Amino acid sequence: MLHELRVENLLLLERAELRLAPGLNVLTGETGAGKTMLAHALDLLLGGRARSGIVRPGAAEAYVEGVFERPASLSAELAERLGPDSEEIVVARRVWPDGRTRAYLCGRSANVGDLRELGGALLAFYGQHEHRRLMLASAQLEILDGHCGPDHLAVRADVAAGYARLRELEDRLGELTTLAGARERELDLLSFELEEIEAANPSEEEQAALVAERERLRHASTITAGTAAAAEALAPEAGGPGAGFLLAQAVRTLEPLAALDPELASYLQRLQTVLYEAEDLGAELRRRTFENDAAPGRLEEVEDRLALLARLERKHGGSIAAVLEHAERCAARRDELTGAEVALEHVQAEIVAAQAELSGLAVKLTEARRRAAPRLAKAVRSRLADLAMEGAEFSVELVARPDGCGPTGAETVEFMIAPNPGVPAGPLREIASGGELSRVMLALLSAAHGGAGRGAAGVAGAAGVAGARGAAGPPASAGAPGVAGARGPAGPPASAGAPASAGAPAPLLVFDEIDAGIGGHTARAVGEHLRALAAGRQVLCITHLPQVASLAERHFRISKSAVGATASTEVLELGGDEVVAELVRMLGAAEDDRAASQHARKLLRAA
Repeated sequence: MLHELRVENLLLLERAELRLAPGLNVLTGETGAGKTMLAHALDLLLGGRARSGIVRPGAAEAYVEGVFERPASLSAELAERLGPDSEEIVVARRVWPDGRTRAYLCGRSANVGDLRELGGALLAFYGQHEHRRLMLASAQLEILDGHCGPDHLAVRADVAAGYARLRELEDRLGELTTLAGARERELDLLSFELEEIEAANPSEEEQAALVAERERLRHASTITAGTAAAAEALAPEAGGPGAGFLLAQAVRTLEPLAALDPELASYLQRLQTVLYEAEDLGAELRRRTFENDAAPGRLEEVEDRLALLARLERKHGGSIAAVLEHAERCAARRDELTGAEVALEHVQAEIVAAQAELSGLAVKLTEARRRAAPRLAKAVRSRLADLAMEGAEFSVELVARPDGCGPTGAETVEFMIAPNPGVPAGPLREIASGGELSRVMLALLSAAHGGAGRGAAGVAGAAGVAGARGAAGPPASAGAPGVAGARGPAGPPASAGAPASAGAPAPLLVFDEIDAGIGGHTARAVGEHLRALAAGRQVLCITHLPQVASLAERHFRISKSAVGATASTEVLELGGDEVVAELVRMLGAAEDDRAASQHARKLLRAA
């Protein structure tokens, strides 16, 4: 319940403060006076987006504040932030001309998500064109599903998830089927490239070794001549004064002297070591000289091997590492293609199982809808009689979907109506006038919010009520699914695959000219219905009908003044003769029209 609403510098409204009463509250005023500013204020307060130009010209900021009664149910996070002892919730929003906003919850900074979450528990908003959306098949299905209760909505969510899963599997099946068509050609190419690489068995180490060997083979004669000359210099094969011979001579000279001078012993030892190393090195060089004589054709073999590796590099990435990586990818793709047939069979089996599961869930939806359809129709018929449509017939028909089962089940819903006795019933979208649509809308709302006390199984919360939406939210397009789920001012409409969840009925219902297209005695019946709907809760109705306004617990008037450079509007709470004067204006009479004044007083006394 909304106790107080304060608005500053919003559009043309400089300052206003509304203290709402329990029951039916009405807001009236001339067309164009700015009655929908209240809708904008509530939309901002409960998380809506601040549109450009919403701040009054010349003002530094717009400010909206609402004092709500704490709802019975809140999320654990929000409840913890508000504290256990708070009986009221103060929500505020500041908006600057550049579009920046700041939100507050009980004096503390909050984010827009918090306000949106809170909005669903505080109010449900119904705009002036909501009844037109009753003509959409998706809206009618939402209404019936909401009437079936929360368990049914949970099954419907499972159907939506199952349908989405089935579509994913069918898409995967299509991919695998396409893959199977090109499978053999791709397998042949992969096998050829893998066999080529595996046969070559390349490695970076081998490539480096081959490059070194090729250089050695290309200069084999030079290397052989050099090693032979070095060996000969150390130890000539024919004997003679080579380095080894001279070292041996030096050793023989020092050996007798080392016995005479002990210090020469260390020199002798070092000289002997050099002698042994020279003899060994000469032998190694001579052996290497013979080894340098490579087998005939070895250089050609090395060149061919390196050419093969170079061809693989050019084909698969420019390096041996890239060639090996390509081979790994080919092997993985080959395994995938080889297993494609098995995967195809597996997906086909999954599709059969998913279809069976979806079919079973859809049957549950169908059975629940068949049970609920006559209950909903009966509840609407009883309320239409109270709304000056005595004798009108209303039924809910289930029509099987031509494509079998969709995300919302195996059938669509068609509301059928015969506004007058003796006239064959036809689809609501084809038969009903604007005024009749408004009354059907109100009857459905009463069935949803009125509870079993009026002979209908009440739909908990706003779920299933056609077109309940945010205060300033745009109407759903004709093709948009799920336009029927009621929501808070900024929440998204419930989609066809995810209907609004049932919960406690919203303590505040806001109607923005839902009585459009209605007049005469019917208007009084609509007002009575709105007042009955307000029993035990709070209803705020923006209306042009004096018959409705006369039934209000509290009456507010919004008026526009063009005095000054900037037009402005003001909101006044009316009482006593002020209410009479406003009803006279709404009747289209002059202020001093005594007959209109008497009629207005009669309307008030009849209330």
